[in-house]
Amino acid sequence: MTRKVLFLLTVLAAAVSCARLNYFPEGGSQTGLASWYGPDFHGKLTSNKEIYDMYDMTAAHRTLPFGTQVMVTNIENGRATTVRINDRGPFVGDRIIDLSYAAARVLGMVGPGTARVQLDVLRDSSPPPGGARWSVQAGSFVSKENASRLSRELEERGFSGVRLSVFKTPAQVYYRVRVGASDEGSARELARRLNADGYVVIVLEEEM
Repeated sequence: MTRKVLFLLTVLAAAVSCARLNYFPEGGSQTGLASWYGPDFHGKLTSNKEIYDMYDMTAAHRTLPFGTQVMVTNIENGRATTVRINDRGPFVGDRIIDLSYAAARVLGMVGPGTARVQLDVLRDSSPPPGGARWSVQAGSFVSKENASRLSRELEERGFSGVRLSVFKTPAQVYYRVRVGASDEGSARELARRLNADGYVVIVLEEEM
């Protein structure tokens, strides 16, 4: 399980163990329109009194408790990421979540501004004992085919240590493409290389 994220390149995220919570309708998920907010709010207080950082993986939701981890899937392209609720909103029309710029970029919705998404509420659990390892996540998908395609693409570009990991929630299975690194410095350098090639990446320190 991912324990913490120590480096932000283009985005920042945390992966978590999961269990269903009872803040959504029966079925444990919510589907609707997502939007994002960025520069106009960057540096201002959120509803839970944090300083809003548009480059953190956070989001605003009307009812979910602060600190709740939510897996957000862009239904239109199958990309997914995890965000932490630290603000209230959105209060526009029928939108169900307002994402940070970082999260919107991972999901490929910065340009359009909005996207139909599925929300799956997660809950942290204590990390298992053991050491840590570093990796760089280049994508998370609901389609195994898309994840496999990205894995092959990275290998063809000369990146070694590419692996496909499976992450299950009560409502969905996600396929995450990660590239292993030996230490933090190597992960940072790998992230820079991937970013230079146009990939939106997340650098993670994981429990082994």
